[in-house]
Amino acid sequence: MWISIILKECSIRKRCDEVLASPLPYSAFTSSSVLAADFGAGYAKLNRRVGNGGWSPSDSDRYQWLQVDLRARKQITAIATQGRYSSSDWTKHYRLLYSDTGSNWKPYRQDSNIWTFSGNWNSERAVRHELQHPFVARFVRFIPLDCSEEGRIGLRVELYGCAYWADVISFDGQGVISYRFRQKKMKILKDVISLKFKTTKGDGILLHGEGQQGDYITLELQQAKLLLQINLGSNQYGSIQGHTSVSSGSLLDDDHWHSVLIERYRRSVNFTLDQHTQSFRTNGEFDNLDLDNEITFGGMPVSAKPSSGGRENYIGCMEAIHYNGDNITNLVRRRKVDTSSFHNLTFSCAESRTFPAFFNSTSSLQLLGRTDEDTVSVRLQFRTWNPSGLLFFTPLMPGGVEVSLVEGKVTVHIYVTLGKNTRVDISSGSGLNDGQWHSVHFLALESIAMLTINGDEMSTVRAAIPIQIRTGGDYFFGGNCTNHLYEVCVPNHCEHGGKCSQTGDMFKCACEGTGYSGATCHNSMYEQSCEEYKHLGRSSNTYWIDPDSSGPLEPFRVTCNMMEDKVWTTVVNDLPAQSSVSSGSRPEDKTVLTLSYSMSAEQVNAVTSSAEFCEQHVAYMCYKSRLLNSTDGSPFTWWVGRGNEKHFYWGGSGPGVQKCACGIERNCTDPRYYCNCDADLSQWKEDAGMLMYKDHLPVSQVVVGDVHRSGSEARLTVGPLRCQGDRHFWNAASFNTPASYLHFPTFQAETSADVSFYFKTSASHGVFLEILGNPDFIRLELKSATVVSFSFDVGNGPVELTVRSSTPLNDDQWHRVEAERNIKEAVLRLDKVHREARSAPPQGHTRLQLFSQLFVGKQFGASGGQRGFLGCIRVLKVNGVTLDLEGRAKVTPGVKPGCSGHCSSYGMLCQNEGKCIEKYNGYSCDCSLTAFDGPFCNDDVGGYFESGTLVRYDLMSESSSGVPSAVGNLTREELSFSFSTSHTPAVLIYISSKTQDYLAVVLRHNGTLQIRYNLGGLREPFTISLNHRNMANGQPHNVNITRQDRLVQLQVDHYPTVSYTLPETSDTEFNLVKTIFLGKVFETGQIDPVLIERYNTPGFVGCLSRVQFNRIAPLKAALRTGVPSTASIQGVLVESNCGASPLTVPPMSAVFDPWDPDSAGAQFPFNEERVSRDGVNRHSAIFGGIIAVVIFTILCTLVFLVRHMFHHKGSYHTNEAKGAESADCADAAIIVNDPAFTETIDESKKEWFI
Repeated sequence: MWISIILKECSIRKRCDEVLASPLPYSAFTSSSVLAADFGAGYAKLNRRVGNGGWSPSDSDRYQWLQVDLRARKQITAIATQGRYSSSDWTKHYRLLYSDTGSNWKPYRQDSNIWTFSGNWNSERAVRHELQHPFVARFVRFIPLDCSEEGRIGLRVELYGCAYWADVISFDGQGVISYRFRQKKMKILKDVISLKFKTTKGDGILLHGEGQQGDYITLELQQAKLLLQINLGSNQYGSIQGHTSVSSGSLLDDDHWHSVLIERYRRSVNFTLDQHTQSFRTNGEFDNLDLDNEITFGGMPVSAKPSSGGRENYIGCMEAIHYNGDNITNLVRRRKVDTSSFHNLTFSCAESRTFPAFFNSTSSLQLLGRTDEDTVSVRLQFRTWNPSGLLFFTPLMPGGVEVSLVEGKVTVHIYVTLGKNTRVDISSGSGLNDGQWHSVHFLALESIAMLTINGDEMSTVRAAIPIQIRTGGDYFFGGNCTNHLYEVCVPNHCEHGGKCSQTGDMFKCACEGTGYSGATCHNSMYEQSCEEYKHLGRSSNTYWIDPDSSGPLEPFRVTCNMMEDKVWTTVVNDLPAQSSVSSGSRPEDKTVLTLSYSMSAEQVNAVTSSAEFCEQHVAYMCYKSRLLNSTDGSPFTWWVGRGNEKHFYWGGSGPGVQKCACGIERNCTDPRYYCNCDADLSQWKEDAGMLMYKDHLPVSQVVVGDVHRSGSEARLTVGPLRCQGDRHFWNAASFNTPASYLHFPTFQAETSADVSFYFKTSASHGVFLEILGNPDFIRLELKSATVVSFSFDVGNGPVELTVRSSTPLNDDQWHRVEAERNIKEAVLRLDKVHREARSAPPQGHTRLQLFSQLFVGKQFGASGGQRGFLGCIRVLKVNGVTLDLEGRAKVTPGVKPGCSGHCSSYGMLCQNEGKCIEKYNGYSCDCSLTAFDGPFCNDDVGGYFESGTLVRYDLMSESSSGVPSAVGNLTREELSFSFSTSHTPAVLIYISSKTQDYLAVVLRHNGTLQIRYNLGGLREPFTISLNHRNMANGQPHNVNITRQDRLVQLQVDHYPTVSYTLPETSDTEFNLVKTIFLGKVFETGQIDPVLIERYNTPGFVGCLSRVQFNRIAPLKAALRTGVPSTASIQGVLVESNCGASPLTVPPMSAVFDPWDPDSAGAQFPFNEERVSRDGVNRHSAIFGGIIAVVIFTILCTLVFLVRHMFHHKGSYHTNEAKGAESADCADAAIIVNDPAFTETIDESKKEWFI
């Protein structure tokens, strides 16, 4: 079929290929000037040698032209040029203008540009161009741009085409063509409507049809843009509106012919204006256009509804009007349709009386004026996109009047330079640089000046002139009015809803709020999936994703849950849990519950399509309400999923099986049925489970049928859609030989194209991919070990962009390449760091024409095998579509699916000594030997200890349980943890052994930290006391203790590491490590009595987190019940990372830290206002003494009771302080047994005693 279409097009072209210029008489050729009589324009016929062998103008500048009058409108399909015969004169480049009148010219455009044709390079060879867009015109004008360097402009030309004829109808704003249907009412499934129009009016209805049911179709001009409005009908509730509106074109009031074609089949519409086609689908849910009686051309019918009125009829010309196979213009000529509303029906198009002129920034027009007059009156119209420019100037005697456009406003400056300088400024209007026609009327009469914009007399600005106006002569116009003005924003090259703005013939895209960036808003700002965010090191959160990258699908928000080995994407719906299902008004009615998701159906489908696995939980709670199986086998209830397909299975079951989960597991309430609810019991039952066939998900509707009976009740729950994995992100192929490659179908890249992928290699060069046209091509290549190249050709010659990396790219690690080419620029990015951009040339080809397959891994051609790529390519995306490298590699020799070695690139993401584990399609972080969790081993694992809570971890040999062991004689250990508390004293960590060796970290009564080491050889434990820092201040603190033989290193929080040395008499081995205690010690055998007596009661109250001893994480083992371990918990432990929370106050520097011994600031106590000269506050001392006596009495009583209770409990180690037995009270016991506390009392005795 494709071949037949091409042959048909070629046959049409062949028939319309007559020689048009050569048969014309000499007088049909005119020119801007001639060098001499025998160089006249009439000699400029192809291959003719008469005269001096062709046309040459008097000057070879850019203001010359050669014009051909074809005597009638012709269709032009090709042109040819030749230099002047046997000379050094020829034209190398030229442009083309055409017109029906010879006064209103239109430039020939191609690829959205005013096209420049390549001409001749000698005097004899003819160069012919087939026109990409044939046009109809009577006058054709050639504009030479440059000529032979050895000579001057020389030209012989030919035009090819055929005769053109069409019925033309002139519309005066009153007459309307009424085409009545053969039937009173028409239900139209398919429409084909075409016409041509030209006008100088920016508003007017071209065609209109409507029906009594609300259907309509309207084509009209609004502000010189073409607007197509279609409504195929809205539903009866009005919730789905059928109105669809699409606009096209701009500046269509240019008095040139424009062609329109509307093709509709059901809801699919192609809307074509001057070769630019927009394809769309109408809103609503109906396919037929229901029209009554007629369709009108040129305005609204007399029978139109009042709501349709208020719009202007069309003024201008139309030709070649066709409606669904009927030639309307021919029927009008034959009087077969109603034209009674026309006062004077004419079949010709009158020539416009006004002629717009184009001005660039340097051109001007001088018109003669009168001198010494007392009035200046100027009327003009202009349109522009430039915000500023001169409109006209005229001198005064003396002085002048200058009318300009300044930032979109018309501003008038009147100044006089005689004697005292006088200046008057007035301005009016705003936003007048919008490309629309605007009128200006300036009047200066005697001593009054007036400025009126767009004929609005109510907004006329007036100003008094302090002098008498006297004109100075000529008028100079220049700046912004244009005949060749065109809107470069139509069609809009700004993608994804970007806003296009124009200045001159340049456009700019505003991408704010679109989710895209770049010169044409082409590049997505978001990652493709939650999987990509994970491998950027992101944690669980809500993110924007864009599954098709630069494709048409808009970005949307999802919840990403980053697990250790999986990434879940969650999409929620609006159905509340356990929603009550109400019954219909009739027994046969079913209840429909419709679910809405936080995104469109296309966006949800993009998530499920790229995922490896999806699931959605459904639950049906019933009270005398059956779910699936009725007596005749048809289901009472079903659900609707992807593609609006009905499904008759429930959660826990699968496609094709009309059962619930209990029916699959054979444990339903009534074994005769396959669902619990189908037992039809007068008690609440439930059928719940996961729907896991992802091609059916998500659930969009649930239709419930058995709730109309008396007493029947049902509640429905549909959970969020959860999808895991990304099939595209790890889709990779390995190229093992220089000759190996993959090939894919070609892709569309006319105005924009983007390619992105990851690669890794150990080679220094190789072609990543290539696709060819004639001569167009795209190629991405590794040029050297540090250079990536992006080269292409759109017909203007090869262009190459390169980026250079500061480090080698052949390091066998993943690197990302992104290349984009659009009509504004080409961009190459490497690893999101290096970037090179190149602006597109202002003129020339902009459309990339490609026809070959896309070759991946080598260069196409004989030399390609020498430049093949060796290595891996992953997640190759072209225009937002991920190519299936693995699928193609499975059937291609020399290429293997997948790629190993992901940890070399992503292993650094595994933190806190987590181990990177290779997977076929990625990697994961093994956190089992760390104190952390999460996908990157950076999630804190901690818990809140209530009073008396302890965690015990028994260290055993690895052979007995498989649990990591630290049993042995250690000469090196590392202990790290974080904590927060406001309670003292406390044992934070105690590590015991089968000997008397131990390591303990305690908080003393004053909140200071102490580390106690007993490795043997010493009479007393080796202690490290931080006497100057209160650590029980409710803030989180980090502690790291490392020992290697005798060297002990301690780091607390942000402070520098401090080193300590065990005494020479101390042993250096931690023998037979046995148990780790957290929060409290509960142990039999020999224990340091000081530890028990002073710090073990009542136990630690607060948060511990990140606890790790060598490769053992006891707190994590206790909290992760699913992992085998020897950890146990006594008391209440609530998982929380509060011990590792950020500081709520910033840490003090050592200079101002009152606990720092080297502090130069205040010393404790530092509130001098509360201390008298002798160091004692008298009032505070008196009250403090009284309170101390009361507390002393109460505590002594409590100690007596405690001693009495424990006296009856035997000799088992109670972990209570033995020193208390010989003390009079608890305070006395603490004072006796804690030297540090004694020191504290001694240092501040003036506050303790009166």
